[in-house]
Amino acid sequence: MSELFSLKGKVAIVTGSLGLIGRNHCHALLEGGADLIVTDINSEQCKAFAAELSENFPSSKVYGFGADITSPVEVEKLRDFALFNSGSIDILVNNAAINDKFEDPAALFEQSKFENYPLDLWNRSISVNVTGMFLCSQIIGKVMADNGKGSIINVASTYGIVAPNQDLYIDAHGVQKFYKTPAYPVTKGAVIAFTKFLAAYWGSKGVRVNTLTPGGVENNQDEFFISEYSRRTPLKRMAQPTDYKGALVYLASDASSYMTGANLVVDGGFTIW
Repeated sequence: MSELFSLKGKVAIVTGSLGLIGRNHCHALLEGGADLIVTDINSEQCKAFAAELSENFPSSKVYGFGADITSPVEVEKLRDFALFNSGSIDILVNNAAINDKFEDPAALFEQSKFENYPLDLWNRSISVNVTGMFLCSQIIGKVMADNGKGSIINVASTYGIVAPNQDLYIDAHGVQKFYKTPAYPVTKGAVIAFTKFLAAYWGSKGVRVNTLTPGGVENNQDEFFISEYSRRTPLKRMAQPTDYKGALVYLASDASSYMTGANLVVDGGFTIW
């Protein structure tokens, strides 16, 4: 069984490596024995994180490479960097994504209403969350297809399965603080659909493509939000950043060798109600 879950001898790329879950994805793959290319928008931070990981996982090769995944040229450079340093690519984790951030906190309530939602924020989410995933899969995944093997893991969200419950954003005094905007749910729904397309398209090439759908991660949110979210899960808590490590290694490894086009939901039961 340990051999089935082993990633020894495999090379992985994780986009959005510097994020809360992305960092844990990197740890999980290294704990499984893989070599790793850390990538995110900030090149220097990628290199620093890679150096930190190298100290903690001396038996694996770890590299940092900054790339804007919305740029075909930069994704091609990422691919070439990985092949030059590691010789192959076996695992791609399309983890990079953005959530809306409003520059003016005072305007948050009004701007987050669907009726007022800015087009530029919509387009930015589409570009990173969908186009970025598409480009990485097209350019890096082709290496796997040409080699006749590989695992692509697209990270979605519970909001790609169910609609946001806007009541979660009502504080303890009954005040709606803001609304969850449409771009994130729409783009995460697209992740799930894209996974099915690509699994069918590259199945004969030996490339498996699956979705990992995480639930909400506790990360210094307001107490009212943590409490209300937890109350809506059978396990009565939000996820910890480490809760997805096992699922990721499973999808990356030969333990899931007959699994493709699937959506592995790890959400504490949030979407069953």
